[in-house]
Amino acid sequence: MRTRLRTAPRAAAALALLVLVTAYLAAALPRAVDRYETEGLRHDVASAAPRDSVLELTSPLPVATPSQYAAALSPETLRKRSDELRALLPDPIRTDPAQTAHGVRTVARLEGLDPWLPRPDGISPRFVLSSPSGLDRHATLRQGRPAAGGPLRPEAVVTVKTAEALRLKPGAVVHVPSRNGERVAVTVTGVVEPHGPETPYWAVEPLLRAPALAPLVGDEVKHFWQAALLLSPGSAASLLATAGEPEVFFRYAPTAGHLTARDTDRLSAALHSVGGGPDLVRMTRAVGGNATVTTGLDEIVDAYRSMRDAIDPVVAVAVFGIGAVAAVVLAMTGGLFAARRDAELALLRSRGASLTGIGLRLLGETSAVAVPAAALALGLAVATVRPPGGTYGAAGGPGGPGWLGGIPLTPSLLAASAVALVAMLVLPLRAVVLHRHPRLHGGRDDLLTARPSRRRTVLELTLLALAVGAVVSLRLRGAGDPGDHLVSAAPVLVGLIAAMVLVRVHPLPLRWLGRPARRLRGAVGPLALARAGRSSSTGALPLLALVLALTTAAFGGSVLAGVADARDRAALLSTGGDARIDGSVEWTPLPAGLAEAVRGTAGVRDLAPVQIEYGVALPSHRGSSARAMSAPLVGVDPASYTRLAQRTGFGPFPAELLASTGKGGPGATADTGRVLPAIASPSVAERIGREPLEVVAAAGTFRVKVVGVRAATPAVPGADFLLVNGTDLTRRAATTLLVAGPVDGTALRSAVRARTDAFRVTLRSEERAGYVDSPLQTGAERIYLGAIGTGAGYAVVAVLLSLAQSAPERNALLARLRTMGLTRKQGRRLLGLEALPQAVLAALGGVLAGWATVPLLAPGVDLFRLALATAPGLARIDGAPLRADPWSLLVPALAVVLLTALAAAGQAWWAGRRGSIKELRAGDAR
Repeated sequence: MRTRLRTAPRAAAALALLVLVTAYLAAALPRAVDRYETEGLRHDVASAAPRDSVLELTSPLPVATPSQYAAALSPETLRKRSDELRALLPDPIRTDPAQTAHGVRTVARLEGLDPWLPRPDGISPRFVLSSPSGLDRHATLRQGRPAAGGPLRPEAVVTVKTAEALRLKPGAVVHVPSRNGERVAVTVTGVVEPHGPETPYWAVEPLLRAPALAPLVGDEVKHFWQAALLLSPGSAASLLATAGEPEVFFRYAPTAGHLTARDTDRLSAALHSVGGGPDLVRMTRAVGGNATVTTGLDEIVDAYRSMRDAIDPVVAVAVFGIGAVAAVVLAMTGGLFAARRDAELALLRSRGASLTGIGLRLLGETSAVAVPAAALALGLAVATVRPPGGTYGAAGGPGGPGWLGGIPLTPSLLAASAVALVAMLVLPLRAVVLHRHPRLHGGRDDLLTARPSRRRTVLELTLLALAVGAVVSLRLRGAGDPGDHLVSAAPVLVGLIAAMVLVRVHPLPLRWLGRPARRLRGAVGPLALARAGRSSSTGALPLLALVLALTTAAFGGSVLAGVADARDRAALLSTGGDARIDGSVEWTPLPAGLAEAVRGTAGVRDLAPVQIEYGVALPSHRGSSARAMSAPLVGVDPASYTRLAQRTGFGPFPAELLASTGKGGPGATADTGRVLPAIASPSVAERIGREPLEVVAAAGTFRVKVVGVRAATPAVPGADFLLVNGTDLTRRAATTLLVAGPVDGTALRSAVRARTDAFRVTLRSEERAGYVDSPLQTGAERIYLGAIGTGAGYAVVAVLLSLAQSAPERNALLARLRTMGLTRKQGRRLLGLEALPQAVLAALGGVLAGWATVPLLAPGVDLFRLALATAPGLARIDGAPLRADPWSLLVPALAVVLLTALAAAGQAWWAGRRGSIKELRAGDAR
């Protein structure tokens, strides 16, 4: 064995390199998937709104004596109870002590009774009284002194924004109602500035840091202030005297840095137990009364699991594809070595060597190369593909600091072992099969004379049945079952069947071309076709590798193209154009001159001003028995809006459909019987029916008749809408500008800001970028890009191995033909033309297989979650179907043909530089 490795170091090094690369990719893949899934879980938990992710336990105050209340609500007692509750949280739930808060607060808003408090529409402000812990760590005192006080004389501080809006300052006394009809006086002692308003401490209850104007809906909309008074912990017991229904709260902000993708089920179970299971019972006992735990973290985890389960089967398709290509290339490598040592093994067999002895000897040789290479690849995969954040590991679970970094080693070990096993067994098995019977020297083994055996026919029919079953299953059930590997292998099976069909029909076109080629002048063309036809029947493996690689590239490119197309359409529908300008508050009219200023901005090609009124109640042709329904009413300029709809492709219509009635403006207020033509969404059109019905809106009262139905429209991203001509409305005021053209975001925002600060600019490019911030999405896309690149690399290796296997025979042929007058130029043409038929056939087969695979599997593959996992409400588009991408079909196929031609030319050039003595030696069996 040592002698063999020493005499053939290049072959051993080539095999070691191939095993090293393949085993590294195989071992790194599960670690990469684990990494991006872990990043996805941590990202979803960490980036969620604090109001949705925190765990908050609330408990109403039981009936007790004043002394018992004072003891139960003291800062020390509440802090001790908070620590006990945090210790009861089950693994893997962990919380951030710095963002933990507890205290007492009023559930009901308390009216501010002082006459000097601001009343925008004559309505008294409402206050929340809260005594959060740790206020000194989360705010800086700007005026006055910190709140102290006690149960009988409560004191509070307010934030800077609350002080400005409510005219509060140190020394002010705010009176609120009490339970017995008297007033409770709260003295304001200071003004504080919050630290990090976006942190959970402040973000869970935004009213604590900033007041808000709340609407009071009646005959007319009126507004009043809502604000918070931050009482000292020592004043918490004073809330019992108010009419605000006080309760104790304990709030815990979860951390995500320790979580892994494998913690998903444990985390979900722990959250359900805390929300309504055994852990809630234990926490209720610790509180000493009734308790309720509220959190949206369970919904966040469920959404993550749903997205992961939707993405994993799509990724599995790429994994199966590249795995099949790698396996074929490893088989080709073993076939090359077996062909090079065919004479040696035949000699050993003729001299009495047993098949077992030959097989074990070859197994030892390949093991000495493959096992160390696979072990090195496993080490490199562990060292290079690290978990996010270096190390992790949930308490009580697997993982933690260490060399492995917490990612399970078993999947990577099995993958690397599988690669090493294939590399070790290919050469011995092939040699044993070829030499199980004595063979006559010089027998032909080419595609024209080879006859498929019955075993091969049975195998091909079996694979055909599997492929048909996988395709039918994928079309009927989709790729949503992560355990159905047959469905994930459907593209590979389709490519495998295509390659077998090509192998079957390969001799026919060569025969057809051979007859007319004989009439050509010169011997290069006919000789090249004859040589191509007499190529070894083992050429099925290179053909199979190339077809599988091209099919995988076509499918992967189509997936990426479908994802990009879905994001483009979702962003376009969300903005309604290349940019959208609207108010931060609904029904805010465009200021005068804004449209003209935007029109003059660089890159703006067209504008469409629209008037949008949300929540308009819709009448029904069924009368009052129908359920209530509302939809946005959109007033448009038909000419400009039609151009925009045609540009975006969302609901285009002829402008004449919304022809003006000539009745609009304030003068038409009393004419409530006029009929406006309208374009509606399908559900709105079904509700209104065919006859005109009256619509009552802030824009006017009129009747509408549906003259067109469209599934989508640029102005509103929602599913329901009603379009009318804006000039026919009674109160006309455009509220939104839809912009078309390659606009400059900075210039556009400057133009808008120069006119008003109440309007925001949303760019389509920015909206699209927001769909790609999930690590699950980016990780899956990297897997697909890696699969395409790896498939291309293995295709190159397949071409080189195919040429290397026939290199000795070709070199001998060139040497003999040169003695007959063949020039070097003709030699390059000969080798190029000889190699091209198989390359062209593989390219055509790959293109056809890829083109057929996409429509066959498209009904079962929905890229919606992969493309739009982070879209608000999962943007409303018509799915994300899989479509064939022409570039992914043609570019790899042309590259294969070009690479084959260049490799053949390089082989001819190298053979021309060498001497012919070795190839012309007498007695060589070539």
